[in-house]
Amino acid sequence: MLNSLIGIRVMLHGKKIGTISDIIMEMKSPLPVITHLYVGRLFGSLSLMIPWDNVLSITSEEAVINIPDIRSYEKEPEIHQIKLKDHILDKKVLDMEERDVDVVYDVRLVMTNNRLYVSDVDISVSGFLRRMGLGFLTRIINNNSQRGKLIPWKYIQPLPAPLGRFRGDVKLTILKEKLSEIHPVDLADILEEMDSKQRAVVFKELDTQKASATFEEIDPKSQRELVSALDKNKVVQLLTHMTSGQAADILSVLPFSEVRDILKLMDKWHVDKIKSIMQKQEEDIVNYATSRFIRFPPDMSVGQAKKDYYEVAKNKKVVMYLYIIDDKNILQGVIDIKELLQAKDEKKLVDVETNSIIALSPKSTLRQAFVMFERYDYRAIPIVDEQNKILGVLSYRDLKRLKHRFLE
Repeated sequence: MLNSLIGIRVMLHGKKIGTISDIIMEMKSPLPVITHLYVGRLFGSLSLMIPWDNVLSITSEEAVINIPDIRSYEKEPEIHQIKLKDHILDKKVLDMEERDVDVVYDVRLVMTNNRLYVSDVDISVSGFLRRMGLGFLTRIINNNSQRGKLIPWKYIQPLPAPLGRFRGDVKLTILKEKLSEIHPVDLADILEEMDSKQRAVVFKELDTQKASATFEEIDPKSQRELVSALDKNKVVQLLTHMTSGQAADILSVLPFSEVRDILKLMDKWHVDKIKSIMQKQEEDIVNYATSRFIRFPPDMSVGQAKKDYYEVAKNKKVVMYLYIIDDKNILQGVIDIKELLQAKDEKKLVDVETNSIIALSPKSTLRQAFVMFERYDYRAIPIVDEQNKILGVLSYRDLKRLKHRFLE
């Protein structure tokens, strides 16, 4: 992290010649690259600009450099050069509506192939403590509640040029067309750092599928605030996009009055399942399965399946497996997406599928499902009846969220 490098000693031929005052970066794609160390010196000596190529090593204790003579490197950064400490730290992060998200307290740096890159900005409490020189406290505070909140640099708008004595704000490029690129887990972290109004503004820009996946990742407190801020019909869309089990888990943390109003707007069959789960009167595993999985006929060619996959996979919850099903909804086999991509185009899916299917029955318990996932290391398992008709697919990711329902 940047704060762990600012102020460390700079060594030349075994002697300290100064300390790192700042670090200079250059905008490159996909990540900015570090080009110089800006070294401050004592007793009125001029500062140094040390090119990265002259840095032999750098740790949180010291940077070791190798230059032929000091005087040739006595200079100040040019007006177009970006100083991470001066230009980035302590700047406000603004959302798409020009409202405050938080403050940049630290910058994450990553080393790849002997080059140092900027990967994220840190807006966490831990970053704030490091900024204040209290980094040792980050090892004491609760890791879950104070874990780092990192915003990838690619979502930071380009800084103005020339910079000069830039004192503006850092702005996010989280616009509608960019939101779809952010993983729901990362987007949830960003949303949790916003206030309720900012969160609602950004959340409304998401399509239903992305909003549903992101909503599941947000902490319960933020979920409650979002439900209060969003139109109830929007909330119903989100819950309808989930399995009954997922919807029940989310509704269980909301006030009863809001749950009642939401359930009034939902389909009766979905409401009945949700109520039975919330009241723990029923642990029907099919309630936790999804019908949004990829199904292809056995006589389809591999080439056609590859061609159709990207379109068919849209809005599906399980996309890593192809379920081969006949016209009577009988499950014939399963194909991992990697197996499909490796198979020859002229083959039929029936020739590629795995016939020895590991499946759950409608009578299986959540605990039995969890044991099966642990044993076979699958990411999703189909549920079939006695005639081998497929009733749905249970994903491991969904089951993990429900673990509290079947483990004491």
